[in-house]
Amino acid sequence: MEMGLQVYVKGSVAAVNLYRKAFGAALGYHVLNDDGTFMHAELEVDGKLILAVSESANDIGWRLLKEYSPSVRPTMNFGVTLADEAAVKHAYEVLSQEGVIVLPLGRLPWSDCCADVIDRFGVSWYLTVAGHRPEE
Repeated sequence: MEMGLQVYVKGSVAAVNLYRKAFGAALGYHVLNDDGTFMHAELEVDGKLILAVSESANDIGWRLLKEYSPSVRPTMNFGVTLADEAAVKHAYEVLSQEGVIVLPLGRLPWSDCCADVIDRFGVSWYLTVAGHRPEE
């Protein structure tokens, strides 16, 4: 089974640029709407599809960001395991600009470097390096 991941955001062009910068992604197959926004944009890393982005008619994600509180969590979070701490720190810096830091960059029992952020489009990200399981 394969599962496709897609986000619908208001401001798809800016979102595509943000995610390209955060993850070193390339713009793959894409189709534009008449207004220049993305009807569908595929982002690839190492030739593999990691995420599709489409323009949304509403700004629900942005409203979630503005109304965020620790007791109200997004329905879904994209968990991204990156190659090393430098990649996690880079993605964290890019995605947290104008966003909300849910869990600051740090260490947890299962990861030496991780963070949880909601970006400026209201998309929730858990960033981590390959970790280890604590001894039971």
